[in-house]
Amino acid sequence: MVKSKKKSLLVMIFALMLVLGTLAGCTSKKEVDGSSSDDSSSEKVTKVRVYKSHLAKGTLPGPDDPHVQKVLEETGVQYELISTPAGSDPVENLNLMFASEDYPDIFRPIGGFEQTLISQGAALALDDLLPKYAPHVWKRIPKEAWDVVRSATPDGKIYYVPKVNLVTERAALIRQDWLDAVGMEMPKTVEEYKELLIAFRDKDPNGNGKQDELPTTGREFGKWMDHLFAIYGVAMWEGVPEWDIYEGEIEYAGTSKNMKAAISFIRELYEEKLLDNETFLNKGEVWTAKINTNLVGSWYHLPANLRDRHNAMLEGAPDAYVAGMPLPKADGFDGYITQKGIGDPEWVIPAASEEKAAAALKLLDFFYDPANDEFNMFGMEGAQHKVENGKKVLLPPTDETPIALGMKNLITKEDMDIRIEQTMEEYQKQMVKDIFEVSTADARRIAGDGLPSTVYEGFPDIQSHKLFQEYLTKIVIGEWPIEKFDEFVDRWNKSGGEEVTKRVQEWYEEVNKQ
Repeated sequence: MVKSKKKSLLVMIFALMLVLGTLAGCTSKKEVDGSSSDDSSSEKVTKVRVYKSHLAKGTLPGPDDPHVQKVLEETGVQYELISTPAGSDPVENLNLMFASEDYPDIFRPIGGFEQTLISQGAALALDDLLPKYAPHVWKRIPKEAWDVVRSATPDGKIYYVPKVNLVTERAALIRQDWLDAVGMEMPKTVEEYKELLIAFRDKDPNGNGKQDELPTTGREFGKWMDHLFAIYGVAMWEGVPEWDIYEGEIEYAGTSKNMKAAISFIRELYEEKLLDNETFLNKGEVWTAKINTNLVGSWYHLPANLRDRHNAMLEGAPDAYVAGMPLPKADGFDGYITQKGIGDPEWVIPAASEEKAAAALKLLDFFYDPANDEFNMFGMEGAQHKVENGKKVLLPPTDETPIALGMKNLITKEDMDIRIEQTMEEYQKQMVKDIFEVSTADARRIAGDGLPSTVYEGFPDIQSHKLFQEYLTKIVIGEWPIEKFDEFVDRWNKSGGEEVTKRVQEWYEEVNKQ
C-alpha cells in the first residue's frame, strides 16, 4: 500500500514537471526557426532572407536590431537583409547565389534575372498566394499593373510583384532666382529657352563676378538631361531611350525623327557652351556638386530629393529658389515628361523557397499596409529618425547606421504629399508642391511602360543602348556630323532592332487585349 502511494506520488510529480516544462517553453519571446507555419497561434516564427542588390549607406541589421524586432512583433516574421558584397557585380552575385543554391526567400531582381527564372520554371507563381497572404499588396496594386505582369510571362501567370508609381517623379527644374537676376520670364518656346540659357551664361546670375555658370548640364552617357529630349517628345528615362508611339506604332524612341531633332538641338547648346561641356565626363557626385554649389541654372531630376540640394544652395545663395519649368514648345513636336512605373519587376520568390512563401508574403504585406506607412517612412527613433519639437525628422544615413528594410514600391499622390509634408523644411514644401504640379501637367505615361526584358533576348547590345550612347556622344561633341544619325538608325535595325521592334509590337498588342 505504501509502495503504491509512493508510486502515485512519483507519477504526479513527473506529470507536474512536464506541465511546468511546457509552460517554461511558452515564454513571451518567440522561438525562431527556419520552417514556416500557417498557424497564427504558433509561437514559432519564420526567418526570411530578403535580397536587395543595391542598398543605401549603412550596415546590415542583425536579429537584435530594433527595426527587425519591431517587424517581428507585428508579423511573426524575422527578416534577414542581405545584399551584394562590396566590390562585387550585382548581376554576377545574384547568379552565383542561385548557382550555389544559396537561395534568398524573396529578392529584388536585376538585369532581367526574373525572366531567366520564369523560363526555367524556377520562379514561384503567386496568383493564389497573394490574395491569401498579402491582401494589401493584392488590393493596392491596380489591376492594370497585374495585367502588365501577366503579359510578360508565357503562361499568363503572376511571377513577380511589380513596382507601381502613379505619380510623375521627374521634372525639368530651373533656378527661379536666376531668372529674376537676368530679368527674364519663364520660356514658352525652345527659342526663348535658348535665349535664357545665353543670359545664364553671360549675365552672372549666381552673382560671384565670374563667368562660371553652366546654363544646363547632364551626366556621362547623356544621362539626366532628359528635359532637353522631352522638349521634342522623346521618351527618355534617365538618359535611356524608351518605347512609345511614333508614326502611329510603338517604336524605339532612339531611332525616331524626334530623337534626331533633339540631338541636333543639344549639339547646338554644346557648341555654344550652353550645355556643360563636361556633361559626358560628369560622374554623379560631380554633377550633384555643380548643382549644389550654384553653378547650374537648368537641370532634370527628382523634386522629392530636392531638400538637401536646396539647403546646400542656400549656403552660398540665400535667395536660391528652384521652380518647375514647363516644357518649352518646339514647332512640329509635342513635348512631354516621360512617366513610367507600372509593371516593372520588384519582388520574386524562388520556387526553391516555396516553404517560406507564406511568411515572405506576410512580410511584404506589412510594408504595403497603409497603417504602417509612417513606419515605412521614418523607421525607428534614434536609428532612422529623431524627434524635434514633437516632429519626426529623418536622420541622414552614415556608414554606421543600421539599414532599415523597406519593401513597398507603390507611390501614389497621397504618398508623395505625405512625404513632402513630413520630410521637407517648411520653406521648401510649397516650392516642391509647385514643381510637381508643373511636371505632372507635362507628363505622359509612355506606351512601353512595363515592357518585359525578354523582348531583347539574343540582342544584348540593343538592350544595353551602347550603340545609341556612342552616336549621341560623338554627334553632340562635334566629332561626327548630325547626318551620322541616319547611319545609327540603319546599324541599329540591322543589328537586331527590327526583330526587337517586332517583339515589342506583339507585346503591346497583347497588353491592349487585357
